Amino acid sequence: MNAATLIITAMISLHPAQDVAVDEVDLIELNHFYDDRGRLVLDQVIFYDWCVVEARFQVRDWRLLKSPAQIPRKNWRRGDFFTVWHDGDLLREVHAKGIHETWTQYDPELVEREFLPKEKRQKLRVPKTLLIKAP
Repeated sequence: MNAATLIITAMISLHPAQDVAVDEVDLIELNHFYDDRGRLVLDQVIFYDWCVVEARFQVRDWRLLKSPAQIPRKNWRRGDFFTVWHDGDLLREVHAKGIHETWTQYDPELVEREFLPKEKRQKLRVPKTLLIKAP
């Protein structure tokens, strides 16, 4: 087992199952967005679902890449790709059939808002335990 696998296993085992939000998407994009002078603006992970009606991938959600541990990697057992990270108070795990890495001078997530507005996106799920508010 490599160090990243051990860390992820430890993170998952320290959290009860109800605190892990698990999602499946069709594609994960690791995007590096640079300005017109070649300076890095941000690194982000964008999650896409395939839309049969539009015959294209559409953004479901996205997150800033805050740690190298968040970089998607191959899940050899399942044959897919995944990323795990702390997203606020919960541990989030997202699996995808495919992955690609891009280096752009535009923000793909922002451009995709022209095709599917942000408020109409499905979003990554929120566990029911977090939907219950304390009195």
